[in-house]
Order: sequence, then structure tokens, then C-alpha cells
Amino acid sequence: MSSISIKMNQLQQIVQELEIHIIKFEISNPAVSSSTVGWQIEHCLLTINRIVDAILNSNPKDYKWKFSLSKFIVFTLSKIPRGRAKAPKVVQPKTYDMESLQKHVLIVKEKIILFDKMSSYQFFEHPYFGKLKKKDAIQFLCIHTKHHLNIIRDIVKQE
Repeated sequence: MSSISIKMNQLQQIVQELEIHIIKFEISNPAVSSSTVGWQIEHCLLTINRIVDAILNSNPKDYKWKFSLSKFIVFTLSKIPRGRAKAPKVVQPKTYDMESLQKHVLIVKEKIILFDKMSSYQFFEHPYFGKLKKKDAIQFLCIHTKHHLNIIRDIVKQE
């Protein structure tokens, strides 16, 4: 099994865990985060959707590697520090409810499968890390979604 397949399986499992938390979408805990469990879930789903779409629409010929210290640190530690970055507006949830979150999870599960059809040099432009080709994008999505799952777990734990 390739490293990309392993990461894709990991991402699918992480999305399944997000799905489990949908029933708690209204729970909040200001001591942990100013947003609800639902916001965290929808943010992750929006991020995955936007990244898959960007990669699908990218031209592999336009990919150029460039060193990024912040990418190196986050990918080496497999961890995003809390409270350091603000989500871009395009992945900030506006409205969601239990039904819309459930539908969105199904869409995301289908989108993850599309990674198999992509060239390894298709990419998306991350606001802090620069151009991330398919393999790095999958790794980023795992790190990013785990980061928000940890926030969700902490919100729910305090409930």
C-alpha cells in the first residue's frame, strides 16, 4: 500500500470521526473555543471540499516546490498550534444544522475518493505553506482535521 493510500485511508477515518460528532453540533465551550462543535465540523468539511476542488482544477505544469519553514515545522510535528492562524473567509462556516452537516459529510467522502484520479503534481496554494502537491495536501488535511477534532473533543469533554 502506498503512502498516499495510507494517508487517504487515515483521512477517511478522520472524516468518519467528524461524522460521529454531528449529533453534538450545538455544543460549545468558550473556555476551549468561541465556536461550536458544528462550526468545527463544517470548517473541516469546507476545507476538504475547497482543497480537493483546487487540486482538481490545478495544472501540474504550474507546480514549483519552494521551501516553507512553517510547513516544515507543522508537517514534522504533525500538529498545528492552537490560536495561531485564522481560517480564511471561504472556509468559515456561515450556516449549518444537523441535516446539512450530514449531507456535507457524504459529499466530502465522495471528494476524498477523487484523490485517486489526480496527478501527483496537481496542487493547491495554501496561504501559509505555499503550493502543496497531492501527497502533501492529503497530509495537510489529516493534520488540519485532527487539529479540529482535538478541539471538538475538548469542547465535548467539558460538557
